[in-house]
Amino acid sequence: MLFNYKAVDSTGSEQNGSIDALNVDVAINSLQHRGLIIKAIHSEEEGGSILNRQLSIFNRVSNKDVVVVSRQLATLFGAQVSALRVFRLIANETPNPTLGLKLQDIADRIQGGESISKAMEHHPTVFTSFFTNMVKAGEESGKLDQTFMFLADYLDRNFEVTTKAKNALIYPSFVIFTFFAVMGLMLTMVIPKITGILKDSGQEIPIYTKAVMALSDFLINYGVFFLIAVVIGGFFLVRFVRTKAGKASFDEFKLMVPFVGDLYRKLYLSRIADNMNTMLTSGIPMVRALEITKDVVDNESYHSAMEAVVEDVKGGVAVSDAMAKHKEIPGIMTAMMKIGEETGNLGEILSTLAKFYRREMMNAVDTLVDLIEPVMIVMLGLGVGILLASVLIPIYNVSSAF
Repeated sequence: MLFNYKAVDSTGSEQNGSIDALNVDVAINSLQHRGLIIKAIHSEEEGGSILNRQLSIFNRVSNKDVVVVSRQLATLFGAQVSALRVFRLIANETPNPTLGLKLQDIADRIQGGESISKAMEHHPTVFTSFFTNMVKAGEESGKLDQTFMFLADYLDRNFEVTTKAKNALIYPSFVIFTFFAVMGLMLTMVIPKITGILKDSGQEIPIYTKAVMALSDFLINYGVFFLIAVVIGGFFLVRFVRTKAGKASFDEFKLMVPFVGDLYRKLYLSRIADNMNTMLTSGIPMVRALEITKDVVDNESYHSAMEAVVEDVKGGVAVSDAMAKHKEIPGIMTAMMKIGEETGNLGEILSTLAKFYRREMMNAVDTLVDLIEPVMIVMLGLGVGILLASVLIPIYNVSSAF
């Protein structure tokens, strides 16, 4: 959130500006770290124009921005550039103004004595718990350049897998939308003109044609109200999905859908293995790695399973044995992890599992797209064909009677 402020510096000069922070307290603390005495401060959402609030939507920090910044940080830290100068340089060079403000705030906090990971924790919308814990491990080991390179590689992989899964659902969504749009246009514009001929002929109208005529009349007379009801229903459905109970139900539903559920399972398993491998390689303890993984897996069913795994591991149970208790984790994964624990190569096993499930997820996406395309085309053709046949066959019977 952006806050506009008026302040006085140590020389008595008045300064006006803006600062990006989670809330007003964080903004005030950050400004005080700079040695400023605050005269007035308010959020831009309260004092800004509607246009500014709308434009702020386009200034969000994307995964690609974070990947680029991670690689820049790795390069500069590898060149032995000081942390403060690193963040100042990148803040001034980044094309995303929102990210630039956040990096500038991190630089200010570092100058005020905070560690890099601690400063990043004030911006969780950009730097996740996983990211900041990795940075903390890099600070403790003195290998920040390697840590940021690991993070960039991980974010690249995660972005590729997530994008692939999302893109797989775009095509079927488009075809389904096209199907309903074509059917709606035919029922409201084409069918009424054709059915007028049937009514004027005085011939007996088949039951299936009467059903199509009734549906057409409903859409013409009440279509607007039906559309409004769908929009309102969609709005409340989205609000419900954003609640904890709604998200849990939606996550469970995603896993139950044929083909799509299998795709999501492989995505979550790939994410679990990749997260754990990246963190263990960076020296993060197992319990902490599991705690972070449960928070970034982004599915309530797997989150609950990993939460139970964390508690079991804290009680002294081996990770593989703790995971084997949950149906969400397949047997082959727990068996390979057990081998990794016994041989001391758990990180390598997790890397192999991450690659395996990532490859399986990609194959599942390709299979889903290849399957959906012909099915959707056939359904679209059948729907339009049945619709036309229901009115053209009676017309043909009428013309044959003369």
